[in-house]
Amino acid sequence: TLNQDDKLLAYHDRSDGGLWATLTEMSFAGHVGIDIDLDDLVDDAADVMPALFAEELGGVIQVRQDDTKEVFEILESAGLGDCIQVVAQVNDTDAISVSFNGEVLLNESRIDLHRLWTRTSYEIQSMRDNADCAQQEYDNLLDANDPGLHAELTFDVNENIVADYSLEHGERPMVAILREQGVNGQIEMAAAFDKAGFTTQDVHMSDVLSGRVTLEGFRGLIACGGFSYGDVLGAGEGWAKSILFNDIAREQFKAFFERENTFALGVCNGCQMLSNLHELIPGADHWPHFVRNQSEQFEARVAMVEVQKSDSIMLAGMEGSRMPIAVAHGEGHAEFGSEADLEAVNKNATVALRYVDNFGITTEAYPANPNGSVQGITGLTANNGRVTIMMPHPERVFRAVQNSYQPDEWSEDGAWMRMFRNARAWCE
Repeated sequence: TLNQDDKLLAYHDRSDGGLWATLTEMSFAGHVGIDIDLDDLVDDAADVMPALFAEELGGVIQVRQDDTKEVFEILESAGLGDCIQVVAQVNDTDAISVSFNGEVLLNESRIDLHRLWTRTSYEIQSMRDNADCAQQEYDNLLDANDPGLHAELTFDVNENIVADYSLEHGERPMVAILREQGVNGQIEMAAAFDKAGFTTQDVHMSDVLSGRVTLEGFRGLIACGGFSYGDVLGAGEGWAKSILFNDIAREQFKAFFERENTFALGVCNGCQMLSNLHELIPGADHWPHFVRNQSEQFEARVAMVEVQKSDSIMLAGMEGSRMPIAVAHGEGHAEFGSEADLEAVNKNATVALRYVDNFGITTEAYPANPNGSVQGITGLTANNGRVTIMMPHPERVFRAVQNSYQPDEWSEDGAWMRMFRNARAWCE
């Protein structure tokens, strides 16, 4: 009931470390200071330590101050009246304090406590992974003004730009959702394109390689994320070579890319695969190769990106927008063959996406840039704009509810739904 009525802002169970760990972890996550007052929880100073560190059943919820009375009434009606106390409130000093009976027992900087809390993980990460990346992530905690995730859009997220195309009764262009063994993102991808007004067809590479399925009837070709061939030949390379070294498949893909009424999208493993097919894709001569993340680890997190001004038909009208997106890859570092190639993708406006930090500045620093790609580059397009590749996963956040952070004005659609509708509008 509390959640449905928008009364519940946060919840954390009391577990390892007791109430102290619960409250401080909530403070760290929210980047705010808190004042912990134990007056309603204990009667004697001797009970302060057990109250803070006892690992018993319980939980902490955060609610707005104006909602406190109503929340208490709801909990009391559920028979929990004897189990609830107000134990803390947010402050504007960015400190964590503990008091009892009018005496301040502890008052420490939230940042100092956060760095102490994460120190063990930092030390392990420094020895196990890339020490520079570990230091960058650890030092990020020093910035008390970090605004966190945000979304600044240059378009109306709630506008359906293909609503006038009679999606229910008109023609729905065919899109091939290309799949290989190890690919695992085909369901979400099909759902996004279906919602945008396409008819999607699951096309396995074995069908293309054998000639059972041709690409002639498709307007779109979508290569999804996953781990094709177990990445044992390099991310996406085994998948690409199965096409390049098969006469039937090579001719099918070459003809598809040369047809001027087609478009293609490669995401994550599909991005890696299409980058290795650049010789078949007009205008993709300067694309990079994708190699192991500089962190030396698989990175599954939410990152901020900014849409660049490019010819990509899928990102039309989104230039300048900054918003979160899901990433999940171990080999996403964009490695260019030469400085000339890097210069060319910038000069020809074929860079489609760049990682930015929470202030909106293009970055190569970890973890805002999870793979360390030069100039934050994480998405590109071919010169004609019909083929777009990106390491992040827009299909995982095309609905508002799929996002870990969403502005209040977002209703059903997430910001990335516009990308799929752009493809439908282009087909029209």
